[in-house]
Amino acid sequence: MPHAEPSWHEARRIAHACVDQLPTEHVCLRVAHGLTAAEEVRALTPLPPTDISAMDGWAVAGDGPWVVIGQVLAGAVWATPLAVGQAVQIATGTSLPRGCDGVLRSEDGLLDGSGVVRGRVRAGGDFRRKGEEARAGEILIPAGRVMTPARIGLAAASGHDTVAVRRRPIVRLLVLGDEILAEGPARDGRVRDSLGPQLPGWLSRLGVDLVETVHVEDTLPAQSTALSSAAEAADFVVTTGGTAAGPADHLRAAIAATGGSLIVDQVACRPGHPMLLAGWDSGRRLVALPGNPLAAIVALMTLGQPLVAGLQGRPLEPLPGLRLGAFVSSQGAKTRLVPSRRTGDRAFPMEHIGSGMLRGLADADGFAVVTSGEGEPGSSAEWLELP
Repeated sequence: MPHAEPSWHEARRIAHACVDQLPTEHVCLRVAHGLTAAEEVRALTPLPPTDISAMDGWAVAGDGPWVVIGQVLAGAVWATPLAVGQAVQIATGTSLPRGCDGVLRSEDGLLDGSGVVRGRVRAGGDFRRKGEEARAGEILIPAGRVMTPARIGLAAASGHDTVAVRRRPIVRLLVLGDEILAEGPARDGRVRDSLGPQLPGWLSRLGVDLVETVHVEDTLPAQSTALSSAAEAADFVVTTGGTAAGPADHLRAAIAATGGSLIVDQVACRPGHPMLLAGWDSGRRLVALPGNPLAAIVALMTLGQPLVAGLQGRPLEPLPGLRLGAFVSSQGAKTRLVPSRRTGDRAFPMEHIGSGMLRGLADADGFAVVTSGEGEPGSSAEWLELP
């Protein structure tokens, strides 16, 4: 039996748990950006691998003054230990000679014509100890973390050339409805499709590969055929419209006709209440968005975002809290998602935020999630950041 009208938070948990993690593949670091680590990334060497200079200057042994006996640049190693009273000129990032007690910065030293340098070594020595950032074998990136540029750099610094990741989910989009136009302004009782053009961007930001968008007419045979074909070649399918029970809404019947079944049948929230989550025995899933544009994006963030996280092996992160900067009416909903701008720890609701509108969403940073009825200024809410 499907979960009938679960709470908004429960619907997100169901969507996250209803999928298996995608297979693992190993990729070069240069193409890992945005992918999710499938395994822990551990340091192959200590970081740094040796004691290294943090400044240009002289590596010195003992108290000064010091006799400069040579120079060592980055990429080279001084072969013999320094004796007390000796120094070698050194560059930032260079391994320190054995016997070195610290680094005298270039700006703090005075080298005379006889090859003797004088100066005062600052507290701390201006060098980095071997392993002070990480020990060999230490976990640097836990499994389930998105590979950001900084994490890619960290993996490279610790000796990795490749990383094990989950491949990006493959998605197909079906735009349902005879009343929508693919181009031009609204006319003759038909409206311009606003979801088909924007959903590729949202899906890309969620970390999926949208490989096909198809417009499907409002008939049961057409929708059944399109749904069956899309589900055979995608990790999940996204549809727009047809989630209600009107005379031209055939999606539920099409799900049943293709051997699928509902997992979530509507969600106790506004907007986006008629959203659906369905699946087939193959493990393929369907995220069915309502036809109203703001309601559709709410549904995508409610069901689609957690589902993608589940496929990628990422945890469903708790939402941060903040306070409302203005009054919000629940409009009778158990949970209301309000497009808002965030300033510090306050969320300020936008104007033009009806379920069929996009103007407020266009300038919003995310959704204030109000779950306690009317939201007075200063009252607490959760924050769902737009991707």
